Amino acid sequence: MDKTLNLNPNRLVQFLQKSPSEFTKQDIIRYVKENDIQMVNFMYPADDNRLKTLNFIINSEEYLDSILTYGERVDGSSLFPFIEAGNSDLYVLPRYSTAFLDPFAEMPTLTMLCSFFDKEGKPMGASPQETLRKASEAFHRSTGMDFYAMGELEYYVISDDNGLFPARDQKGYHESAPYAKFNDFRTTCMHLIAQAGGQIKYGHNEVGNFTLDGRIYEQNEIEFLPVPCIEAADQLMIAKWIIRTQGARMGYDVTFAPKITAGKAGSGLHIHFKIMKDGHNMMLGADGRLSDVARKAIAGILEYADAITAMGNKVPTSYFRLVPHQEAPTSICWGDRNRSVLVRVPLGWSGERDMCSQANPLETPDMANKPEKQTAELRSADGSADIYQLIAAMAVGARLGIEDPEALKKADERYVNVNIHDDANRERLAQLKSLPDSCAASADALEAAREAFEKEEIFSERMINGIIEKLRSYNDANLRAETGDSQEKMLALVRSFWHCG
Repeated sequence: MDKTLNLNPNRLVQFLQKSPSEFTKQDIIRYVKENDIQMVNFMYPADDNRLKTLNFIINSEEYLDSILTYGERVDGSSLFPFIEAGNSDLYVLPRYSTAFLDPFAEMPTLTMLCSFFDKEGKPMGASPQETLRKASEAFHRSTGMDFYAMGELEYYVISDDNGLFPARDQKGYHESAPYAKFNDFRTTCMHLIAQAGGQIKYGHNEVGNFTLDGRIYEQNEIEFLPVPCIEAADQLMIAKWIIRTQGARMGYDVTFAPKITAGKAGSGLHIHFKIMKDGHNMMLGADGRLSDVARKAIAGILEYADAITAMGNKVPTSYFRLVPHQEAPTSICWGDRNRSVLVRVPLGWSGERDMCSQANPLETPDMANKPEKQTAELRSADGSADIYQLIAAMAVGARLGIEDPEALKKADERYVNVNIHDDANRERLAQLKSLPDSCAASADALEAAREAFEKEEIFSERMINGIIEKLRSYNDANLRAETGDSQEKMLALVRSFWHCG
């Protein structure tokens, strides 16, 4: 049996004994027929960064074949505001590789994510998934390598407090039961996400942990494994839908909002990336140090970091999280294992010591086959992000960095190995460019850099115009100053964007 399949929790993988990338239309039809599937759901992201659903009752094999082949029409103007109502018909076509058994449906239901096509049957250039596909292909075409990504999905779970084993304020990191109250909820979500195709690395409690007005607020995180960037975005979209739906079924409120309340840890959506070629991670050189390819890619992402916030930080409260001393970045710089920087290079597995046999004296592991785990992590984005746009923008920045003959010099100029917010490093901080402080400033940054994103028609002009218009509609250029120390104003803003993204 294929070792990559024998423990896979996706029931289609188990049944078909194929990896999802090998699923065909006939595989889907066979699964439906032999597993008494009664309904098919199409899901697809819209401008509000949430998945939408279209339901099909299966009444014949002919009808099933038809919807799998030709998809269905939808009203694009109701999904994307930049599409005119007079010319708004789109097609949604399922991508068989995303198929999973719906864990919530009362009747047996197969669900698939879809791609958008226009009236001429061409991919809709302004759709989020198509933008990421084009960015991925441009990266490979230019570099001969592939852009992989993974997300750290942070969220809060909120429920009534029974008073038992109270949480320690802002001390929830990796907490266990009974002090952590929602471990079982998180592990249930992880199981459902894995069954839906998500490649999960691990889950744990995060720092945020407090009680307020008789309610428990507990921050959790589910981190994924690096996969090709389109798969990474698909998995994060499905995961957010599953976590919210399972929370609703259990009577819990769940929020991915960047700001939860004043003075408490907000939630980010850290995106790691690594660059692959012929099955090998190109982030490290032969000497075990960060490679030139990795440093160039980091330099490129930093070059466009202020504009990337337009894709990754889409609501005014995003910029109340991006402040000093909150483990969130404010300056455009990078460093090793440093949580105050914008791009962090986390601890890798490049050491020569055998840790396994030191912890387990009976073991003699093969140290010649070390895992190629090294990634770099963009720490600015949050749950308001359009995940496809965000990862696409990162891929564009990384590609432009690799193409830039000055990239290594730029990487050196933006490297820091200190906590940039310490008073002793005030002079170094002043030398660095800051991230935008509002949606309005992010819109300005994107406007200034739009040529780089529109090059090769990766980001469409319509999409860039739509992003800028929406960001500017919040009129938040002075919002942080106007809010000041007012708890009342802050909480009103938080509630306005509680269920963003």
